[in-house]
Amino acid sequence: MAQLLAVVGGGDLGTHAVLAGEALRKAAARVGQALDLELRGKGVGGHPLSESTIARGDSVLLIGEGDLGEGRFGTMRRVRIGIEDVLTDAESVLGRFLAAGGAVPDAPKAGGKTRIVAITSCPTGIAHTFMAAEGIQAAAQALGHEVRVETQGSVGARDALTADEIAAADIVLIAADTGVDRSRFSGKRLYATNTKAAIRDGKGLIATALAEAQVQADVTVKDDGPARPAAAESRAGAYKHLMTGVSFMLPFVVAGGLLIALAFAVGGIDAMKPDHAGGLGYALGEIGAKAAFALIVPALAGYIAYSIADRPGIAPGMIGGMLAANLQAGFLGGIAAGFIAGYATRFLNRHIRLHKNLEGLKPVLILPLLVTSITGLMMIYVVGVPVAAILAGLTDWLKGMQGASALVLGLILGGMMAVDMGGPINKAAYASAAALLSSGVDAPMAAVMLGGMTPPLGIALATRLFPNRFSQPEREAGGAAAVLGAAFITEGAIPFAAADPLRVIPSMVAGSALAGAIALTAGVTLKVPHGGLFVLPIPNAVTNLPWAVIALVAGTLVTGLMVGLLKKRTA
Repeated sequence: MAQLLAVVGGGDLGTHAVLAGEALRKAAARVGQALDLELRGKGVGGHPLSESTIARGDSVLLIGEGDLGEGRFGTMRRVRIGIEDVLTDAESVLGRFLAAGGAVPDAPKAGGKTRIVAITSCPTGIAHTFMAAEGIQAAAQALGHEVRVETQGSVGARDALTADEIAAADIVLIAADTGVDRSRFSGKRLYATNTKAAIRDGKGLIATALAEAQVQADVTVKDDGPARPAAAESRAGAYKHLMTGVSFMLPFVVAGGLLIALAFAVGGIDAMKPDHAGGLGYALGEIGAKAAFALIVPALAGYIAYSIADRPGIAPGMIGGMLAANLQAGFLGGIAAGFIAGYATRFLNRHIRLHKNLEGLKPVLILPLLVTSITGLMMIYVVGVPVAAILAGLTDWLKGMQGASALVLGLILGGMMAVDMGGPINKAAYASAAALLSSGVDAPMAAVMLGGMTPPLGIALATRLFPNRFSQPEREAGGAAAVLGAAFITEGAIPFAAADPLRVIPSMVAGSALAGAIALTAGVTLKVPHGGLFVLPIPNAVTNLPWAVIALVAGTLVTGLMVGLLKKRTA
């Protein structure tokens, strides 16, 4: 039987390391598994794993926290496990690890041909999802590796990975800004990062993944799996969970907003009043306002909780979101409910231990009941009232904006859309504006969409007005940037910004900020969170349409002219 190594770190609680180590020794002895063990922590130590022992080892269990000396193990297969799991049931933990051990893949040989399966996903599921997929595919092809990429976009999974492809893969690569279900990959070497890494440097990402990927433990051992370094995971956690909720919320916002706009187009401005009941306009309004929009906050909360705690978090999160909506706490309350439900579910899932014959009751009975009660009571007695007051104040201020306040907010929102073109700052502005639609505040969405369309449209204009500032490939790419900008896909400007960031990015920020400022100052509003030029002709989707067009044209001109004047001539 292959030699198994284990390092147990107890941090300041050295006794925990001793107890966990002894429990693991006994579990290994009962199943006849050879085990070499090293303890680390305050007040414990001794018997460190020697170089010869590590060389004989086949795989390593990294248990607990703190400095475990992970760098010694090179490309050896490894699994991270919480020390509390070992203390609770070491035999079960070891059994699951050894069961997966028969399928634990060998690390790819250096310089060899590697079979890679990958998943890409971004909050809106439009641009970054497919740009990341293209980056991984091109890099793998250039490096001589086999690759299959599944994209989890706005229309669901495309080119879904099959069980046979996953089983045959040497490594799993996830490039996503949202939560991705990893249960399919138990026992596989897995590395996770964001979409930006795949877009900017696919070759570097693959090299890093091959060196740092860790074995994905059974999800019942550790919910989150060893995706990336712990510090990076903790920094990205809250943002990733929020963006997962936003990505699932958006279809409700889009459908509801367009249906309300169509209701007014069909039945006039009074279409949704009770005396128009029975008419087509009234029916469309009912579907949009009372069905689609009613689900926005529950969907946001439910899928934030899902990102944190997987499926058991969905029901408590959605119920908490519905309470937030009923308490007039809106999207802010929904965000709070999602995080309360998610972290409560994850905590209880890890600490409630049942006999293996009763484990099946946890996700369908025990966790939904307990966490829904906790989340609901927190929303009613603690969170709901103050958050509702904050949201009411924010809503009143936004609806009453005029003059300087509208100008400043427009500058900020528009500029944020161009700073990183689909990155965290862009997504923060977009998510805030989209969420405000559920509270009936639709002016920020106009500033955000017009500000997001301006960068690629301005770049496209610059390639036509100043062709000698761009290479032939860049001039050809200008046409594609124009199409992407028209569809509100800001990422179309990324290649140009990456090639000359010091000149291009400030130019784009200036144009987008101007577009946003004009839109808010002129009272432009937008009822749908996506679509670009394609939603402008829909009656009542945009108010004050002439000023929306003026804002877009002005922002595009500023960006185009600044890029052309600042960039140097090409040789």
